[in-house]
Amino acid sequence: MLRLQNISRSFPGVKALKNISLEFQAGEIHALCGENGAGKTTLMNIIAGTIAADEGRFFWKGNEVKIGNVQESAKIGIGIVYQEHSLVEAVSVAENIYPVNQPLTRSGLIDFRELYRKAGDLMSSLGMNQVSPRKPVESLSAVERQMVAIAKALAGSPELLILDEPTASLTIRETETLFSVIRRLKQNGVGIIYISHRMAEIREIADRVTVLKDGEFQGTYDARDTPVDTIISKMVGRELQDAAYRCDSREGQPVLSIEHLSGRGFSDISLSVGKGEILGLAGLQDSGRTELLRAIFGDEVISSGKIFLQGKVKKINHPQTAISRGIAYIPEERKTQGLFMNLSVAGNIVSATLRTGWYSKKRNNRVGEEYKDMLGIRAVSVTQPVIKLSGGNQQKVVLAKWLNTKPDLLLINEPTHGVDVGAKADIYRQLKLLTAAGKSILLISSELPELLLLADRIGVMFNGRLQQILSRQEATEEKIAALASGI
Repeated sequence: MLRLQNISRSFPGVKALKNISLEFQAGEIHALCGENGAGKTTLMNIIAGTIAADEGRFFWKGNEVKIGNVQESAKIGIGIVYQEHSLVEAVSVAENIYPVNQPLTRSGLIDFRELYRKAGDLMSSLGMNQVSPRKPVESLSAVERQMVAIAKALAGSPELLILDEPTASLTIRETETLFSVIRRLKQNGVGIIYISHRMAEIREIADRVTVLKDGEFQGTYDARDTPVDTIISKMVGRELQDAAYRCDSREGQPVLSIEHLSGRGFSDISLSVGKGEILGLAGLQDSGRTELLRAIFGDEVISSGKIFLQGKVKKINHPQTAISRGIAYIPEERKTQGLFMNLSVAGNIVSATLRTGWYSKKRNNRVGEEYKDMLGIRAVSVTQPVIKLSGGNQQKVVLAKWLNTKPDLLLINEPTHGVDVGAKADIYRQLKLLTAAGKSILLISSELPELLLLADRIGVMFNGRLQQILSRQEATEEKIAALASGI
């Protein structure tokens, strides 16, 4: 369907792509893998026409074509869903799905009844019947926005569809719905380019997988028959042993205990986290996990129940109180909740510990250098704006920011959301070092293999209630999924 021949692209100081030759077929799901900075995004943007290649040729169904802008890419039948959604928040779902070519009445006005019908049918096909096409996008959850972005791409009836980290904000159930849509598109002859850091997903959904490293082609492999370790070693240039990140089980005194805690989105929760322990929290998107962590951090109102720190009852009604009592919260959405995107690396790292008085740039840069070295943050310098960093390195900056508060308890929401396997390994290693030093972690993750790898115990939530806490020996993906679904 689409053949790339010797595609190259340079940016100031870096060769992002080096003579990439690659072929995507109709009716095939072709995964594209690589660490952040490997060239995936650049290649995707070239195919979609948002940036132009410096060198190389494109062949569509055997004929040479030009792809120099978005219009040329869309004209030949290429659609794209970006990880960072290109939606207009102030207008409706329907108007986002059909920003152009809207149905018109005889008088030439927009036929909103037909527009809403078409958009509603498309959202229903994605299993999102509950989302009204009349709703403004700004009122939707992250999951719903992702589905609207996918519907927008499908509205153009693409022959080749690029999906960039499509499941990053989806629950297990919603991922299954998306996969059924992708398989249906495949059966209809649509080619899919599937970009993801999640190896289990790639094995499940993809036919072939291509690996990029430092802008160079590393090979194309059968996605189901090639061992995951082989693909990962091609991506990072080394083998990663999962067992190396498993934390030793601890039975220390509870650092945090909560008794019958209730609030918006959760009810009657009791649990404890021991010194040096990682307690994982599993559950679907609206299970109350995030609201529970935000309440412990003082960012949600607690309607009833008690919080104990080191065995003593504590009232926490503001994040500043939580910080002063040794609690840190690493949010799921790093760009909107965890970072000041235009500030420097050092400026972000010290942002949670600033006090009134003189601001010392030299001291703050020194702190930034300390954490840059500790966490392996890849940046030109600590004065570089974090907006210029890859997702994995941005996530490390968020972690550094909260480690700089010297917490005893870390509340971590999706620690490796949208990061590559190399950065993921670095974060796992750091979590192990933290628990070895006696820090305690209450950790939310939607990736069950991640929970099974990291957690000493796993609590499963459903509809705002804690269903059960499983020991490491008891926990399996099947058991966690069943409890998370209310079974």
